[in-house]
Amino acid sequence: MAESIVENLKFILQRIENACIESDRNTNEVRLLLATKTVSAENIKIAINAGQPLIAENKVQELKEKYESLKSVPHESHFIGHLQTNKIKDILRCDVSCIQSLDRLDLAQKLHQRLLYEQKTMDVLIQVNTSDEESKFGVHPDDAVELICQVSKFETLKIKGLMTIGVFSAETEKVRKCFRLLKQIQQEVIVLDIPNVEMKELSMGMSGDLETAIEEGATIVRVGTAIFGQRIYPDSYYWDENKK
Repeated sequence: MAESIVENLKFILQRIENACIESDRNTNEVRLLLATKTVSAENIKIAINAGQPLIAENKVQELKEKYESLKSVPHESHFIGHLQTNKIKDILRCDVSCIQSLDRLDLAQKLHQRLLYEQKTMDVLIQVNTSDEESKFGVHPDDAVELICQVSKFETLKIKGLMTIGVFSAETEKVRKCFRLLKQIQQEVIVLDIPNVEMKELSMGMSGDLETAIEEGATIVRVGTAIFGQRIYPDSYYWDENKK
């Protein structure tokens, strides 16, 4: 398993490098995020020790279960799933440095209140539903700028950019449309020059479409299955807040 993970990592990193070359971008501009849903702590450690310290969970329960095992290994932990407000304390206890899935004002308010209480700050990305699918979370593209303006007023929340999950399609141009929309929103926000808002990160693209995402400006690509192998649950399990 260890050899397989390391080989898979090399392959994905080569794909990222090739996509950057094709897009005339520096490879240092794009980070690989390991999507570690259902992956054991031991297998995650293999990938971290192979030089990939950026990891992320979709489920708070999994984050909690693996926290103690991973605590001793230097890494950076993000959260990429739909976050319910009653799980905020758990996120903070598990040393998450960035929530990539902030998509509504009430979550921002409650997160801010808890961070104030704990005298902490948190990096966040605003999740945008660029595919206009009811099955996906994220603020509607038309409402993204307004939400960013509202969240920017909370001094504990440091907006670093945007995140999206592109449409699951084999048609590259359909997927590209989602990524271009996120880039367009990024550019709109940059022009507005909103205090407490940076737009340096675009988290978009997964194993099936990372090349397209990089072409369209991704700075973080999220890859799990192509590194760790097939999961026992379908993707829909991880984006449904009702599944514990």
